[in-house]
Amino acid sequence: MKDVQADTPSQIYTVSRLTAEIKTLLEDRYPFIWVSGEVTNFVRAGSGHFYFALKDDKAQIKAVMFRGQTRGVKFLPENGMHLCGLGRISVYEPRGVYQIIFEFLEPQGVGALQVAFEQLKNRLAAEGLFDARHKKPLPPVPRCVGLITSPAGAALQDLLQIMGRRFPNLAVEILPVRVQGQGAAEEIAAALVIANLRAAADVIIVARGGGSLEDLSAFNTEAVARAIFTSRIPVVSAVGHETDFTIADFVADLRAPTPSAAAELVVPLKSELNARCRGVYALLLQAMLRLLAARRDALGQTRRALVDPRKRLQDLRLRLDDHLGRLQRAGIRDLQMRRERLSWRVKKLFAHSPLERVQHHKATIELINSKILSFMNKNYIIKKSRLNTAAGKLSALGPPAVLARGYSITRSLPDGRVVRDSRQVDIGQVLRVIVAKGSLTCKIEDRSDHGLPQL
Repeated sequence: MKDVQADTPSQIYTVSRLTAEIKTLLEDRYPFIWVSGEVTNFVRAGSGHFYFALKDDKAQIKAVMFRGQTRGVKFLPENGMHLCGLGRISVYEPRGVYQIIFEFLEPQGVGALQVAFEQLKNRLAAEGLFDARHKKPLPPVPRCVGLITSPAGAALQDLLQIMGRRFPNLAVEILPVRVQGQGAAEEIAAALVIANLRAAADVIIVARGGGSLEDLSAFNTEAVARAIFTSRIPVVSAVGHETDFTIADFVADLRAPTPSAAAELVVPLKSELNARCRGVYALLLQAMLRLLAARRDALGQTRRALVDPRKRLQDLRLRLDDHLGRLQRAGIRDLQMRRERLSWRVKKLFAHSPLERVQHHKATIELINSKILSFMNKNYIIKKSRLNTAAGKLSALGPPAVLARGYSITRSLPDGRVVRDSRQVDIGQVLRVIVAKGSLTCKIEDRSDHGLPQL
């Protein structure tokens, strides 16, 4: 026990201190080293950093490549890919793991540009940019050809020479760009956009001479590929030599093996066109002459079969005059008939005039009224005579006449009842006797209940 304590250092490290010292030791010992291995657990973070591990058959080491360094990588690492990279060893202290931070990466066995080329090719093919259904046909005889290439390159001279030989005086629009080096891809893509905006050319040739894969890298970029794909004007790719294939070749509407071949594919031979036009003109002329002859024969036959239009016109004029006369006579007859009907209706209307009917009914009413008045007068006289007779009779039978003949009316007092029987009154009762002229108040002194008194 004492031996162990004697061998153990008296200083006790904290975890962070120990990790920091290990980090310093590793970073000092391995500032930059080359490491190769197989990629596993590759992740491209949203920040743009690459996180993965490199392994061989006995060990593995965590690795990271920050976004600033990934911009220089022409390909995207994949699991199973063998890479060789330059990096420095470091320790991630929060987790206590060591890792290598790469500054440079390249595939082993195959160049980075070739890997990037294959990856971009596969991705654009999956999106359909290479599909034949997107290919636009070239104009048979372009009015203007757009050339996107280097103004100092041999490709431009080849294109101009061949196009001038095949079709003199053909309009050419040159859009000078850099075809290799930094910014070349952006200039080529921008030139395609400008050519479409100007819309002066009927077809565009994107050209450059041969070179290594690095020299042609501008034509293997996504920017150029998408600019060619979105071009409304047909694009011919003429990049490199016959064996050189670029992404632009796959996207273009037509691939030419060389710039010279592109000129021959795009521009027809003017002499051949002229000869063909002369042949077609001769054929058309012969066909037209035959057609005119056939039409003349047909016209002659038709003319002979037709009646002289002037005679037909005269017949029609005679028929027109005849119909016009008939129409006038019919119109006059109809007018006369209508006038007669109108006159008859006027007479009938006056005969049954409402005024005449009113006069007639007025006379009738006056006659009836006169008869009614005469009848009423006669009836009034008769009724009046009868009334006078009845009044005389009634007057003779009325109470005043009876009283005038000496009769009277006796009423008991004070009730005023007419006394018709002596037994209605008592001795000593006061009575009122009404005579023809005046009345008497009497007192009963005697009463006889039997028989009529002697008058």
